[in-house]
Amino acid sequence: MKKYSITAGFLPLTDSALLVASKVKGFAAHEDLDLTLVRETSWANIRDRIAVGQFEAAHMLAPMPIASNLGLTPLPLPMIAPMALGLGGNAVTVSAALWKSMADLGGKPDLDPVTNGAALQRVIRQRRSDEKLQLAVVHPFSGHSYELRYWLAACGIDPTNDIEIVVVPPSMMADAMKTGRIDGYCAGEPWNSFGVDKATGHLATIKAAIWKSSPEKVLGVQAEWAEANPQTLDALLRALHKASVWCAEKSNHPELAEILSQPDWINVDPQIILRGLSGQLETGSGTMTMPDFFITHDRAATFPWQSHALWFYSQMVRWGQATHSPQNAKIATNAYRPDLYRRALRPIGGALPGANSKVEGALTKPTAVGAVQGTMILGPDGFFDGQIFDPDRLDAYILSQTRQG
Repeated sequence: MKKYSITAGFLPLTDSALLVASKVKGFAAHEDLDLTLVRETSWANIRDRIAVGQFEAAHMLAPMPIASNLGLTPLPLPMIAPMALGLGGNAVTVSAALWKSMADLGGKPDLDPVTNGAALQRVIRQRRSDEKLQLAVVHPFSGHSYELRYWLAACGIDPTNDIEIVVVPPSMMADAMKTGRIDGYCAGEPWNSFGVDKATGHLATIKAAIWKSSPEKVLGVQAEWAEANPQTLDALLRALHKASVWCAEKSNHPELAEILSQPDWINVDPQIILRGLSGQLETGSGTMTMPDFFITHDRAATFPWQSHALWFYSQMVRWGQATHSPQNAKIATNAYRPDLYRRALRPIGGALPGANSKVEGALTKPTAVGAVQGTMILGPDGFFDGQIFDPDRLDAYILSQTRQG
């Protein structure tokens, strides 16, 4: 019998890899942890089942613990993110009809957010006001929603008035686009590659181009459970860390794709899953190599940076989901717990960031930074429009963003 036991929820996405590999490859068992994974169909289900105690932990949208702690969700309760589950992994996929219109107006198959954002703006300008494009995201409090809105707004498109943003579970997006219910979507892999293959979609851009080395999913747990079960939580964080190292090895990607393709996990052709793992993306017009598309270990990919939490909070304020105040900013900051990450991983060695926050968007190339143990390479981490997010200048950033929005 294992010493610790955890039931964790997940959605069928490539960035569930760390949880799945922890179980299948034995990293959880090595930490004396009996890890049960339960596949869910929507982020709302994940949210509700962890709120009522059916899950001790979950694969979770990075903004969800922040939104819960701010009282913005049904069944709000104190939640924390003691670990991230990787960087990047999302894309914006549009229908064949929308892509043709974009290509006719200057869109290029190079996934450049500036070029294709300008083309999308021209398409929108040509449409009648009663013919708004419908673009889907997976949840109102999601990286998908904020990166899509950020991209659109920076390209001169008002996400509130120029288009309609709707919510669709990620595994249902390709079908919704194929039947004409939506014109495109922002989702995690493999559902963009699936949409290219099964719904003749076309990639417009990717998260790693909108914001390099940007956060996406976290491990979410109830704050009360984390406080009552420190050894169990530490065991899980160590297992996930070891899984992140294994998942990052290119030679392991074919095996990982095969594992994730199984019915218990994603249940999609492993060759489709492999695209997101390898960064060899089929755009709809050919293959593009995007090596930084999804990062599981390098660049402190699993560290819960509090500057990431504050950036998500800034977008909640920007789009009218939250009211800005020093108290709310503190709540958002404390939703991410780098102290617990260090507590769990310090005994097993490896580099750990010395700071809890960093300036986002300032690094244009890989850069060595100070670490508690050893050295660490961060970046590049730039926003496509050249903006910088300094968490120490949060008020000024929110003011500038609100004016743009």
